[in-house]
Amino acid sequence: MEKEFRTERDSVGELSVDSAAYYGIQTLRAKGNFEITGTKLNYAFVRNIVLIKKAAAKVNKAYGLLEQEKADAIIAACDEILHGKHRRDFIVDAVQGGAGTSANMNVNEVIANIAIEHLNGKKGDYALISPNDHVNMEQSTNDVIPTAGKLTVLSLAAELIAELKRLHAALSAKATEFDGILKMGRTQLQDAVPMRLGQAFRAFATAIARSGQRIENSLSEMRSINLGATAIGTAINAKEAYFTHITQELSQLTGEALSRADDLFDGTQNVDGFAAVSGTLKALAVNLSKMCNDLRLMSSGPRTGLGEIILPAKQNGSSIMPGKINPVIPEVVNQVAFLVIGHDVTVTMAAEAGQLELNAFEPVIFYQLFESLRALTGAVRTLSENCIVGITANKERCAEWVNRSVGIVTALNPYIGYLKAAEIAKESLRTGQSIKSIVLREGLMDEKKLDEVLDPLVLTEPCGGKG
Repeated sequence: MEKEFRTERDSVGELSVDSAAYYGIQTLRAKGNFEITGTKLNYAFVRNIVLIKKAAAKVNKAYGLLEQEKADAIIAACDEILHGKHRRDFIVDAVQGGAGTSANMNVNEVIANIAIEHLNGKKGDYALISPNDHVNMEQSTNDVIPTAGKLTVLSLAAELIAELKRLHAALSAKATEFDGILKMGRTQLQDAVPMRLGQAFRAFATAIARSGQRIENSLSEMRSINLGATAIGTAINAKEAYFTHITQELSQLTGEALSRADDLFDGTQNVDGFAAVSGTLKALAVNLSKMCNDLRLMSSGPRTGLGEIILPAKQNGSSIMPGKINPVIPEVVNQVAFLVIGHDVTVTMAAEAGQLELNAFEPVIFYQLFESLRALTGAVRTLSENCIVGITANKERCAEWVNRSVGIVTALNPYIGYLKAAEIAKESLRTGQSIKSIVLREGLMDEKKLDEVLDPLVLTEPCGGKG
């Protein structure tokens, strides 16, 4: 069946728009201009723009700024989108010029055309409902888009924080499970001093908890919004009733305790809050990647590596080597970390690149920041579910490395001195004799005292577990 088209006009000229489409001419122009990533707007972002449009329509209706019939049609259109309809009509690329105007207008046009049908009109009859005059009433791209960006960060971060809490719980459980297993600690990949395997997992859990708290702390800035500032912070075209009540209305719709920025000029031109959130995600990525490096090292082998832990086998590791199992879950987390660290560079540069009263580069900030949040959430989830909970300890290998190591000689420094301890370590390495046997042969310490000094609790706890 041949497509039918309607003709729409804007300040640039005319275009033919698919009659079935709820988007309009400005969206269509943007689609042609910005074929950049092939990735459409994050749908959570779209939903948050729609929530802003609904909040605006409700305030404009309540205070007589917009006719009730038009406001009700706009609100009904917003509700349709919020219930999952019309998703295919949000077609503009995530990365676009114009500080997000195309994203804003895509939403404005879709809402307008749905509302027009609610008033028994035909799509494109903007005399009934105008995308600019009615849907965008009292607003500007410059306050809608950063506000929607902040709301999206809050919702995506909530999912990530929930997964971090699950990961922390899984690591803490392993710390308890492995607490009685002595292993060799290593610094610079060389034998250091003994520790307990549980202590290694406790350190992982501590780092994850700190990362999660750091992210939560950064989110306070996301609750300060510039909605009502309109173009640059002067609130031009925003009536007093709208300006006074829009933040409260949006808070009620979103369930977030939002507040209007103290300085609307600052809130419109500066996006360092997004850079701050991105920085916390980078720090989390660093901690996750370091932990996954450790998991891969401790599980290396299984015969010729460290082999202190066994990661759950999730899939075949090779198309040519039978029986090979790779640490695929830590590997994918490593890769997500690399992605997030790169995204943080982009966010940083884009935040710095704003000029005067507006940052035009919010689209790429949001594209990278939303991707970081989404990818980290997936990475943390699979790390918990498909790796951490299934890790087992190779107690025999852990004990073997401790017994073969000369690292325990460090505990003897206070009793025989550093130089003598170094001589014993060298002899042990040269001859294969144990540290204990050499000390006893030399008559440097009696056996009872030596056993006390080399007791695992003494070796692995501050002050030997006392004080």
